[in-house]
Amino acid sequence: MLVLVLAPAPRARAQTPSPLAEWQYSVGVPLVKMFEGEPEDWKVRLGAAVSARPRYDGASDYFVLGGPTIDIRYRDKAFLSTGEGLGWNIIHTEHWRTGLALTYDLGRREKKDHDNLGGMGNIGMAAETKLFAEYAVSKAFPLVIRVDIRRQFGGANGWIGDLGAYLPLPGSSEKFFWFAGPTVTFADSAYMGRWFGVTAEQAARSGHPQYRASAGIKSYGGGASAIWFFNRHWFATADIGVSALAGGARNSPIVQRPTNLTGDVSIVYQF
Repeated sequence: MLVLVLAPAPRARAQTPSPLAEWQYSVGVPLVKMFEGEPEDWKVRLGAAVSARPRYDGASDYFVLGGPTIDIRYRDKAFLSTGEGLGWNIIHTEHWRTGLALTYDLGRREKKDHDNLGGMGNIGMAAETKLFAEYAVSKAFPLVIRVDIRRQFGGANGWIGDLGAYLPLPGSSEKFFWFAGPTVTFADSAYMGRWFGVTAEQAARSGHPQYRASAGIKSYGGGASAIWFFNRHWFATADIGVSALAGGARNSPIVQRPTNLTGDVSIVYQF
């Protein structure tokens, strides 16, 4: 029988444009109660991580980002995490976890890729409210299905959501476990237009043709996440994700590379 001990692990960043699947920011969380029973009152994990990712959706240029990882949980009710944000689990049973969270989107800076984005203007950092639901099927078949929807305030001022699933892979144990699964991301016209559209004014400044990006499927992809425990307190994590832009996003004139990869590793201490 698969035993998931001491999961989950914190991720390097809260939700921001990234080829990582949304489920990878909370991987393992809904399985803890199913396999371990009621959680401790407090669980604190602190560490450091490094990530390689594209500068924005559809970019050809990649950059390396380092920083702290934080994951603080009170029972299975509240959490503060660089992966999931600041949130509250409204429903928390053996099979269901549903709640609200506050997270952020880092936006896009014209100067980071002036050759391609010059004249397009910046997309500012935005606060996001997130409603999410996760369902874990059973111990015998520990598939987790996740759906979330996020509303941005600032930035694109739009709606974006994800539907994904993941499953522990063969070879998982008390010291090592890994997961993999697909995801698809949807967005409304405000989000798609801000990130992938080109207005008449932007076309005049940038040289890109005018373009309208409509609502629909933004991207599809998947990923794999792994956690290694060295002892009771120390562990390492690794993630890899791939995302392929679709529809109105893929056909945008500012998109240089429609398929992007990202990867990260972290070392974490669990109190």
